[in-house]
Amino acid sequence: MIKKMFLGLALGFFAISCSNDDDATPALANLNVNLNGLENLGADFVYEGWIIVNGSPVSTGTFTVNDAGNLSRTSFAVNADQLAAATTFVLSIEPAVDPDPAPAATKLLAGDFSGNTATVGLGPVTSSGNFDNASGVFFLRTPTDEIPGTGNNGNDQYGVWFGTPGMPPTSGLNLPPLADGWKYEGWVVVDGVGPLTTGTFTAFEMMDDSNGFSGTENNAGPPIPGEDFFLNAPTGFTFPLDVRGRTVVISVEPNPDNSPAPFLLKPLVGTAGNDTAPATNNFALNASSFPTGTIVR
Repeated sequence: MIKKMFLGLALGFFAISCSNDDDATPALANLNVNLNGLENLGADFVYEGWIIVNGSPVSTGTFTVNDAGNLSRTSFAVNADQLAAATTFVLSIEPAVDPDPAPAATKLLAGDFSGNTATVGLGPVTSSGNFDNASGVFFLRTPTDEIPGTGNNGNDQYGVWFGTPGMPPTSGLNLPPLADGWKYEGWVVVDGVGPLTTGTFTAFEMMDDSNGFSGTENNAGPPIPGEDFFLNAPTGFTFPLDVRGRTVVISVEPNPDNSPAPFLLKPLVGTAGNDTAPATNNFALNASSFPTGTIVR
């Protein structure tokens, strides 16, 4: 009887022990995020961190950024074993209400861990290469306001096109192809009013996705991104818009994009001169717009 009672107690203890092991809370460790140059995404989107463990993404949590660039959170409690096994950190842009547990295509930053630190960069934004050698040219001309066969109509200061003048003009942008989830967008900045889009694009030798401001004679425009500014001026802007002397920008935008303003990534910035085509204007690399940082586990 004593032996049977002892055996019953032992089995009961074993069962309780197994149950406790199954229900035990995993040990946690802190992941510290030190990032500079991020911007407010508005109410519809958040930033989310991920660690890559055995080839699979594991969320480390979400955060927002205010207008001053300050993160709402910089330290995250993560499963200690997973954090120790992580090889890479990735930062993505996610919907604020997100039914999909997987990372979105809009991956902004990534870096491999070396010891306990990962230095992050813009590798996920491009499908190949990086922005280190980004450059380009643009010219002023108004091809959508020209009557075919009659030549230039003398108002070329009202349009900007990203490439080299010719018949037809050719692309002049030296930029890497973008990964899924991103598009390029052109802008002309009007001081005191704001930036004016020329349209988004992913190919450099094709029209972009917008010609809503262009003229009426040849509204399709040439086979490169750009815009003429004649019609449908947004509130606050006056058309025709003289582009001479204005700042011209190529940005990288998340897709989908909930903001009418340029995103924080602005790899190319230039100033339009006083001469119209065939003169060209140079873009310069704007690396100061790129976010930087380190992740420490």
